[in-house]
Amino acid sequence: MAFDWREDVDGIDWAELSALYRAAPLGDKPPERLRTVFGNSLFKCFVFEDGRLVGAGRALADGADCSYICDIAVLPGHQGTGLGKQIVAHLVERSRGHKKIILYAVPGKEPFYRKFGFLRMKTAMAIFDNQQEQLARGYLSED
Repeated sequence: MAFDWREDVDGIDWAELSALYRAAPLGDKPPERLRTVFGNSLFKCFVFEDGRLVGAGRALADGADCSYICDIAVLPGHQGTGLGKQIVAHLVERSRGHKKIILYAVPGKEPFYRKFGFLRMKTAMAIFDNQQEQLARGYLSED
């Protein structure tokens, strides 16, 4: 597979990216919200095959202290091919030099990220706009 990797947002079809997140499946991420979050992220990557968006990811980083890798998505037909690993490796490499690299993972995917050196944080906490939904999905725990 020959992939075209891009790091800038020029020419990105935000509706196509939104469809990628739904297909992955990583939930409903409206195009305008994706434009905002990718635009505000220091590191991003978009992976195309024959002009079609097949993978994406980003890292919200401050340039020195913290880089937060998130929103890694790969089309189902490309999952299991190593593309997700390549996207994570790319964002980890771009984040090198930060004091900490943090990653937010789908519950159950933690073993995948351990391969990159990520360990579970014991003190991480979050407030979501829909706490009950995230409790039900396994992202949060009340203990």
